This record gives sequence, structure tokens and C-alpha cells, in this order.
Amino acid sequence: MLDNKHEIGIKELDPEVYEAIQGELARERNNLELIASENFPSLAVLEAQGSLMQNKYAEGYPHRRYYGGCEFMDDVEELAISRAKELFGAEHVNVQPLSGVPANMAAYFALANFGDTIMGLALPHGGHLSHGHGVSFSGKWFKVVHYQVDPKTELIDYDVLLKLAREEHPKIIVAGASAYPRIIHFDKFKEICDDVGAYLVTDIAHIAGLVAAGVHPSPVPYADIVTTTTHKTLRGPRSAIIMCKEKWAKDVNKWVFPGIHGGPHMHTIAAKAVCFKEALQPEFKEYQKQVLLNAKTMELELNRLGYRLVAGGTDTHLLLVDLRNKNITGKDAEETLGEAGITVNRNTIPYDPQSPFITSGMRIGVPAVTTRGMRESEMKIICELINKVLMNPKDKKIVDKVSKDVKELCRAFPIYASL
Repeated sequence: MLDNKHEIGIKELDPEVYEAIQGELARERNNLELIASENFPSLAVLEAQGSLMQNKYAEGYPHRRYYGGCEFMDDVEELAISRAKELFGAEHVNVQPLSGVPANMAAYFALANFGDTIMGLALPHGGHLSHGHGVSFSGKWFKVVHYQVDPKTELIDYDVLLKLAREEHPKIIVAGASAYPRIIHFDKFKEICDDVGAYLVTDIAHIAGLVAAGVHPSPVPYADIVTTTTHKTLRGPRSAIIMCKEKWAKDVNKWVFPGIHGGPHMHTIAAKAVCFKEALQPEFKEYQKQVLLNAKTMELELNRLGYRLVAGGTDTHLLLVDLRNKNITGKDAEETLGEAGITVNRNTIPYDPQSPFITSGMRIGVPAVTTRGMRESEMKIICELINKVLMNPKDKKIVDKVSKDVKELCRAFPIYASL
């Protein structure tokens, strides 16, 4: 029999944690969430994530578990796998990775050995820590060669990339980014990999929802292995999956379990299954089309207000803003906008003269505000509010007025009303 504390809710049992959760709920309801890697999953996804599926150990894979009592774990994992295959057109899917970095770790080790050369986009140029940065496992366990964007266009130059690959002969080339606003041409990456005999790993964590909806080119036909997180534009739980050609299925599965982790988080896999079902609906494609429209509207409006956008604009869900001509750092912009209820993150820009802690840029993403139902007209309002704050960062009256305007806008597009 459960002791009486198992029947007590969090509000009574742990009021400190309850207050923190309620504070976060209020922040999400009343702030404009413009961090490109964040989104608002549905109540159905949250329900699955918070379900008692978390109680069960299920080491292994469906019908090949190391624990008894896994019949319902098998059901939900098989649902997640089949839906992800349908969504992305993948030959094989592993839905067990806990997050994006271990997914990349498993992908690299499925194809390469310690000390092999990998190529990835440099972090200051839009890449990710796990694409070879020195503080990451990827930079410590492999020989890393970074490619960069062109100093003038701020785009990936595929001719330069080919030349570098021919010089370095990498085992793996990683295509993917966390702050690159333009389309990534996976077909060109594949041509380069074939030329030098490299494997292609693509990390589509940021653009997975766009890819799933068919509004961004898919890497699945070209890549040996594709990794992605399941939040961000995919609007699922905070987790990850790996997709690959069938010939790599055994190696990928082996590196996920038992190579990197033990018991999979079955409550999160259940939430992924729900997320994939949602993404297979026609409404999801319409949502992703609106994401692109909203981002393009922000591009035009920020240009009109005199902001310089890295790479000249966006083809995706995010914009990278160079703030140097506004005489404000990314750090100051993040903090001041935060005071007004607008959440962005500081971000390095290519060839940034500032340190990564300060930065010359800020990254803006529209997935979360689009989930709220905001459209082009609201994007124009948001840009005006951002500009008011950044042009008057020390004027408390203006910042307070913008804060009130933000709350009013958020009230017109409520989220999580039933929580």
C-alpha cells in the first residue's frame, strides 16, 4: 500500500517547487518567448511526459528487454518509431536518445573511432558545441576541422568546403547548425562527402519541424545518419531521436544502448509518440508555413527599423541580428528586453569581435509565438516593441510601458489556460 505522502499533490507536499512551477507558468503566459530553440508543446504531450510511464525500466529494445512487464513500453516505443519513420521517410529510427548531444555522440561512434577527423560548422559561425567544439566530447575525442561561413555573404561556401574536405580527408562531415538562418543544402554536402569518401551526419535539431512539414529540404535521402531533438520546431518533449540508413541500424542501436545509456525514459518516448502523431496532421504543415511567414515578416520589419541581419535575412524560423550599428551588445539586449518581458538570447555572429559571453548579436526565433496563434501583424508589433526597448535601454518609463504592452499582447493569445 502506498504511504499517505504518495497521495498528496505537489502544492501541499512541496510548496517551494510548486511556486517555482507556477512562476514559470506565469512567465510563459505573460512573456514573449523568442528563443529559437524553445516552443510550447501541447497538453497531450505534457500529459504523456508527466505520466506513470516514467515508472518502468525498459532496458533494451521492443520485444528484447532486460526487464519483465514491458508490454506497454513495447507498444508505445513501436508507435513512436513507426510514426517517426512515416513523418521523415526514414529507413530506421531510434527513439531512445535522451537529448541532442548524446544522439550526436552515438551517431559519431557508429561511423568513426576515437581520433578520427570530423568536420563541423564552427560555433561562432552558427554551429553547435557537439559539432567539434573543444569543450565538448566531440572536440576532445576526435580530431576536429571546422568550416566557417563566407566573411562577405555569411553563408556556407560549398566550394570552399569541398577544398577543405579534400585537404583534411575527414571520416565524418557534420551538416547542421544552431544559429544559421539560411537553407542548408544537404544534397551539396552529400556530393562533397562522396568526393572525399566521408560519411554525412546531419543535425536538424532546429529545423526538424520545417523538414517534417516539407518546407525545408530534408537530409534523410542523403545522410548516413540524421539526428534531431524533438522540441524546438517539432514542438514535442525535450528529447531526441536518431534516423539512419538501414545498414547503420545495428551500429546506431548498439551505441545508444548499451553504449551511452541504460534505461530509456519511457514517459518521454510516449510524449514523442504523441508529438509525431500531431506532426502528421495537416494542421502541423500549416503551422510551419506560418512560422516561415512570421520569420520573413520580422526580417522585413527589422530591416525597415535599421537592423543588420546576418546572412541578409532568413529562410527558416530564426533570425540572427547584428547589433553593432545600434551600439548595444547582445548581453545588454538580452537583459534589457528581458526586463520588458521579451525573451531572446545573446548570440555570437560570424567573426564576432566580442567574447561569447558578451556577443555582438542576438538570436530571435518565432516558433513559440506562432504556436500562440500570432501572425504577421503581431510580428510587426513585436519588432516595434523590441526597437523601443533597444533604442531606450535606460529609460525605465519606456521599458515599463513595453512590458505592459507585452502582457496585453500575450493576453490576446493565451496559452495553457487550463493549467
